[in-house]
Amino acid sequence: MKFLLTILFFLLLLNTVSAQEIPVTEQQVENITEINETETEDDSYVQELQHYLKHRLNLNEATEADLNGFSFLTALQVANFLQYRKLFGRLVHLYELQAVPSWDIETIQKILPYVFVGPSLTIKQEFSKRFNLGEHSLLSRVVYVPEKSEGFIRKNNPSATNFYPGGRERLLLRYKYVYSNLLQYGITAENDPGEQLFKGAQRYGFDFYSAHLFVRNVGVIKNLAIGDFTVNMGQGLVQWQSLAFKKSADVLNIKRQAAILRPYNSTGEYFFNRGAGITLEKGKLHFTTYASFRKVSGNMLADTLQSEDYFSSLQTSGLHRTASELADRNKVQMNSFGGNVSYNTTNLHLGLNAVHFSFNHPFNRDDQPYNYFAFSGKQLTNFSFDWGYTYKNLHWFGEAASHNQKYYGLISGLLLSADPKIDLSLLYRNIQAGYQTIFGNAFTEGNYPVNEKGLFAGISVKPSSKWEINGYADVYSFPFLKYRVDAPSNGKDFLLQLSYRSNKQIEIYSRFRTEKKALNYTADGRLQTASVNPVQRTNWRTQIQYKINAAVTLRQRTEIMWYDEKSLGQSRGFLAYFDVFYKPPFKPFAANIRLQYFETDDYDSRIYAYESDVLYSYSIPAFYEKGTRYYLNLNYDVSKKLTVWVRWAQSVFANRRSVGSGLDEIEGNKRSEVKCQILISF
Repeated sequence: MKFLLTILFFLLLLNTVSAQEIPVTEQQVENITEINETETEDDSYVQELQHYLKHRLNLNEATEADLNGFSFLTALQVANFLQYRKLFGRLVHLYELQAVPSWDIETIQKILPYVFVGPSLTIKQEFSKRFNLGEHSLLSRVVYVPEKSEGFIRKNNPSATNFYPGGRERLLLRYKYVYSNLLQYGITAENDPGEQLFKGAQRYGFDFYSAHLFVRNVGVIKNLAIGDFTVNMGQGLVQWQSLAFKKSADVLNIKRQAAILRPYNSTGEYFFNRGAGITLEKGKLHFTTYASFRKVSGNMLADTLQSEDYFSSLQTSGLHRTASELADRNKVQMNSFGGNVSYNTTNLHLGLNAVHFSFNHPFNRDDQPYNYFAFSGKQLTNFSFDWGYTYKNLHWFGEAASHNQKYYGLISGLLLSADPKIDLSLLYRNIQAGYQTIFGNAFTEGNYPVNEKGLFAGISVKPSSKWEINGYADVYSFPFLKYRVDAPSNGKDFLLQLSYRSNKQIEIYSRFRTEKKALNYTADGRLQTASVNPVQRTNWRTQIQYKINAAVTLRQRTEIMWYDEKSLGQSRGFLAYFDVFYKPPFKPFAANIRLQYFETDDYDSRIYAYESDVLYSYSIPAFYEKGTRYYLNLNYDVSKKLTVWVRWAQSVFANRRSVGSGLDEIEGNKRSEVKCQILISF
């Protein structure tokens, strides 16, 4: 470890390597992946930003829901902008944004590529253009792993019963038509490696299809969704299906913000609705209702005593390759309906939310102590009341919810701009162990809003235009048992990040985070179910970026992880990478490359790192053990209507004879991936 610390110290002294700052969303997506231990497939946020790059949002027509789509805007900034526009009328120039309270130069720089100021069009003018002046796009992506895994090797063995019958490619096709943010429709088709295509279990082609039609702003109809869509209510205690961030260095991003209904055309096969929904607006009142009827995959089991099959879990991976996975495919009919009634002014929001789920089979989880309060049965109903109120430089928001009118959950937060250089955030949550939801996704420590009490406090200080300090403290407890925690427990999480931007060329940040929470452990570090001890994870990351000229940008990151240092189960990890980005101005091509080294004692000290990828695709691997990784991304604009991306990535592990496990095990110490994507716009 002394050798690794020496390397780190040397890298920190380098003053010739730096570059542009990673967008906040990259750090947030890294955190989501670390919490869920799986990469998100929800690329809707990236799609929306990419759309606004080509078709900018008119700030004179932008609604609260439109502005909430930009994750880098806080609830207080959105409220202040709407209040400014109400008081002073339509904006004449983008320069006016400097006069909006709490809108600093950094915020304005982030939003400028996506907005403009112009005259408003009448509904008749807009409607006549919706079906004629929009943009059609067709996206095609192929992902292939050259090394053959065990599941595909067994495919050629006549006596094998557990194997992958399909091809080794991951395929995606997506057609979409968009006019401004007013009309959108399209269809998505996706097939995972190992899933058959146009034969066997997938004789109708791809394993997953999704289609949607979404209309905005037609008279009293604010939103109309037909097909696949997401529903987002309150602060996520009842339901939140779109991408939502949790704790990060962006300490002011603690409030859930999105339109209740949103179109869905991502490749995830679980977190969406299929049916129809509508939002009506009359003055200050909004009314939303929706109904969804869809089949989902569940782990089906036979109940010989009750003579009725039941499912013990819902499958969210979307994988349907092996016989067991196919046996669970679409076996659960999940119907849901719900709605929202809200009262909205510039400064005040009050809303009532309700959602009801019904299943064709009972939901009975495994008979484990931590599942004592888990939802069971065929019916589940959630109600909630949510609010938001802005007074000068203070924004108060929250949601209070109930499950079957028996168990309750509460989230309440504050955003305060105490000074032009100081912003504060505070969030309290208290959610009973018996409170249950299907699609809940609130600002909590756990994956789901259940069995948790906590208080989060964040601060952002900008002493000058060059320096920024962000930090938070989160203290929480779990009143009942959890998975791998066989007793009530508590934890605490602290983060401090220091950022420096000397000019448009150099940007540096250093982040220190430490978290302590309980886990089942024995004295020798082996997991078991007798004692519960606190386990501490600490990591220190430093990233330096330097823009050499208009075409070349360099980036370098180092990170150290310490896991449970005071026990026999302690482990440590180290990761360092170097990026080069090449994008000459006014040229149709771009490229970037990464060289990376990682070394950890085991999986507990793993480190996640966001990777540049083809457009609309995420890559956030977990790195553990010892090895190197590199990747190369190339993209070329063949014309204004045709763009091509190619990506090659490879991980090489030291002292390993195989990579992966089970049917995904690859013989040898390498795992590679090639990815090709074509986007046609017309």
